[in-house]
Amino acid sequence: MQHGPAVRRRKLGAELRALRNSAGLTSGEAARLAGWHQSKVSRIETGTSGVKPADVRLLLDVYGVGDAQLRELLLVLSGAGDGTGRHHWWHAYRGVLPPTYRDFISLESQASAMRTLETTVIPGLLQTPEYARAVTKAALEGASEERLDALVEVRLARQDVLRADPPLELSAVLDEAVLRREVGGPGVMARQLTRLVEAARLPQVRLQVLPFSAGAHIGVTGPFVIFSFSRTSDLDVVVLDHLTSSLHLERKEDLRAYLEAFNALSVHALSPEDSLDFIAGAAAGA
Repeated sequence: MQHGPAVRRRKLGAELRALRNSAGLTSGEAARLAGWHQSKVSRIETGTSGVKPADVRLLLDVYGVGDAQLRELLLVLSGAGDGTGRHHWWHAYRGVLPPTYRDFISLESQASAMRTLETTVIPGLLQTPEYARAVTKAALEGASEERLDALVEVRLARQDVLRADPPLELSAVLDEAVLRREVGGPGVMARQLTRLVEAARLPQVRLQVLPFSAGAHIGVTGPFVIFSFSRTSDLDVVVLDHLTSSLHLERKEDLRAYLEAFNALSVHALSPEDSLDFIAGAAAGA
């Protein structure tokens, strides 16, 4: 278990090491071709130090990597922009966002798919402005109106990943409690559930409801998020949120366990079609 930046450095280093091996180069040969000392290549590959996007570009050139998508992903992991002009947009909110939240947004912006179990609130990518404000206000009791405004702006800006080209593929299992918990009052909740119905009809969104009648299930241990990356599964990561921090699980056995848990939850949950009807019914009765 590590915090996000360390996970990304190590994953980036491992990928660069694999590319070097594929190119048939030793670390010393790669360093010589890049004009560096061998220790720099070693530090990058072990993730013990950060790496500049320019250094990643140079290594990719040395290794003869021409795959544009793979190059882009590795450059984004190193901190470079993704060419859309939106990458790292959250830096403008550095003063109000804790590092763990910034790192979560970074992963979210780079991922191709996201699986999430939610047991308490609507997923952030599907929240209305009113709902997002009510949730944020409850979580940060005493926060100023200015900070609340900024955090809601961030929550809404994050939702652009669902409208990107290609969009993030979102699969969410929602405990029925998420739909029954009245956040912000009846009006806010009714509009939020209507928004959820609209989202459930999007091709890039798959929603399933885990009804109370399902009884105890593996998800009672708490919510989690699994991020997947299209170019390489070695970059996949599980994120567990705590009150003051987030933990990132990257070991293959951890990823496998959470993927199996998510698949089990999907089996016990209502189908997407029945879930849509369930959410629509909840919205009508809200």
